[in-house]
Amino acid sequence: MKTIETITFSDYLNQVSDERKEPLQELRTIMQQYLPKGFEERIGTNGIEYYVPHDLYPSGYHCNPKQPLPFISIASQKNFIALYHMAVYADESLSRWFSSEYPNYSKSKLDMGKSCIRFKNVNQIPYVLIASLISKMTPSDWINLYEKKFKN
Repeated sequence: MKTIETITFSDYLNQVSDERKEPLQELRTIMQQYLPKGFEERIGTNGIEYYVPHDLYPSGYHCNPKQPLPFISIASQKNFIALYHMAVYADESLSRWFSSEYPNYSKSKLDMGKSCIRFKNVNQIPYVLIASLISKMTPSDWINLYEKKFKN
């Protein structure tokens, strides 16, 4: 059995249905192109994760300081592709901006929880809007917001 450290993107992609492979590849490409410098990628058992590494934020994640500070992840769930964006949860203005822009980029109704944006129809993922969303926050912006919202 592979451990988290040995799972590759290809391994992850091989676990998902054929209809989700291309959208997941496209989302990953967007992350690699538009996510500000400083975030790092890893493939976890539940998806593709982007985080602030310990060399930029030694304190790590408050729930488990051995883990780096999470920011965004993409996962193929049972009934949808999910984009988990921690700053959408932490920053009300960013959440409002995304919600108001969404209808301009997708015909499907926005299906969003606190940090989870669910895409049930893989043909209606608003890639341009996602590129804009993920480019809005640098690692230092996220660290500052994280410390205001989640650290005591």
